[in-house]
Amino acid sequence: MELTILLCFVAYTLLLFLVMWLSQRRGATGNEAFFRAGRRSPWFVVAYGMIGASLSGVTFMSVPGGVYSGQWTYMPLVFGYVLGYAAIALILLPLYYKLNLTSIYTYLEQRFGIASEKTGALFFILSRLLGSALRMYLVVFVLYEFVFRAWGIPFGVPAVVFIFIILLYTFRGGIKTVVWTDTLQTTFLLAAAVATVVAILNNMDMSLGELLHTSSEKGYTHMFETNPSAPKYYWKQILSGMFITITMTGLDQDMMQKNLTCKSLRDAQKNVMTSSMLFIVVNILFLCLGAALLTYAEQTGFALPIGDNGVVVPDKIFPSIAFSLSGFTAVMFVLGMVAAGYSSADGTLTALTTTFCYDFLGFGKNIKYSADKELQIRRMVHIAFALLYLLVIIAFRPFHNQSLIDTLFDIAGFTYGPLLGLYAFGLFTKRKVLDSWVPLVAVASPIICYILKMNSETWFNGYSFGFEILLINGAITFLLLMLIRPKKQKL
Repeated sequence: MELTILLCFVAYTLLLFLVMWLSQRRGATGNEAFFRAGRRSPWFVVAYGMIGASLSGVTFMSVPGGVYSGQWTYMPLVFGYVLGYAAIALILLPLYYKLNLTSIYTYLEQRFGIASEKTGALFFILSRLLGSALRMYLVVFVLYEFVFRAWGIPFGVPAVVFIFIILLYTFRGGIKTVVWTDTLQTTFLLAAAVATVVAILNNMDMSLGELLHTSSEKGYTHMFETNPSAPKYYWKQILSGMFITITMTGLDQDMMQKNLTCKSLRDAQKNVMTSSMLFIVVNILFLCLGAALLTYAEQTGFALPIGDNGVVVPDKIFPSIAFSLSGFTAVMFVLGMVAAGYSSADGTLTALTTTFCYDFLGFGKNIKYSADKELQIRRMVHIAFALLYLLVIIAFRPFHNQSLIDTLFDIAGFTYGPLLGLYAFGLFTKRKVLDSWVPLVAVASPIICYILKMNSETWFNGYSFGFEILLINGAITFLLLMLIRPKKQKL
């Protein structure tokens, strides 16, 4: 089985390089292709590819596994995503296209100053590097546990192989390549989920309707948490989902860089709204998969994976059952995981390189480099971020002791919050701020939010913060920015 999985992995990687080669045959080349793809990407290709980039390994494993403890209470968060995508299409995309931005954090310099731009860019780098590296870690972790560990191969080896492959196929084409390879990633990610659901239904001789009926009776499909004090209270989920999307997509260089490769603003808006509708369908698919996994385990007596602390590990439910069903589902699961990992990491490496080059090295501004010098610098930055990415993956190995989806959103809540506050202040007020004080505000807000979250149940009569901490973080940043207005100059 391990040899079959390895051969399928090699075949998939070769297919990925074929897509890369085809994507680079025409159109823009060099840094224009790497950063902007010549702004000629078809909107429907971007929309489809964004599904895989948005879902990644987190949804692939943690959302189905999360049904074990959270049923379908993740779904109101997804409904909030649609509202967030609408805000992106109507507010943020027109701004980005009007200013002809390559790095979206250049807006902060134009609105507030250089310190604000670098603060926004640095918070993105921190957020995206950690979040995406953890997603990639999940892929490496699963393949290590189910394939490489049996061969006695150290954990770091598959991590190095994955990062090296991603570096190779993004090194030349950048975002131009990523837009097209993401379509391949999305296809395999969805195919793996569908194949597993079908295999489970066939194994239990059950139709999809019967599965949903059985799952509903067992409470697996419970969607709306009505207790206002609960972390997943549905109104909190909807509101949080909206602002998570605005920040993690609309204020995220990785996701917006793909949108900004579309031919026009109208195409970019069609792409975003189409993606939001597809996102609902795809998340329902993964929640159905989670219900199918639990139903299968209960009816067949399959023992759910237990961690060292004696409790069920949700992230391991999907791979455990996929590998036990058949060789076909095992292979499809691995290919889905590989696709999820590639999709998360390739765009991130490109976006991190873009942000650093434009917001810290001055690409596209008054600092001018020759074309050859820019190309050389961009390649060095790209390699440096790949190495840093690898270090984060390896360093996280001892800390994989909770559901990764919660870890990732915790990170987002604390690091994307200042971005939300900065952009909201810039868009909805005309006030200026003391630019040199903005970094202090951006650091103070997450610290305040962390203290609030750690003490909320004691201070607020049992209330527990969920994903809405992101909104509070942004609001605190907004209020602190109100306090650092520059003094009026004397005439």
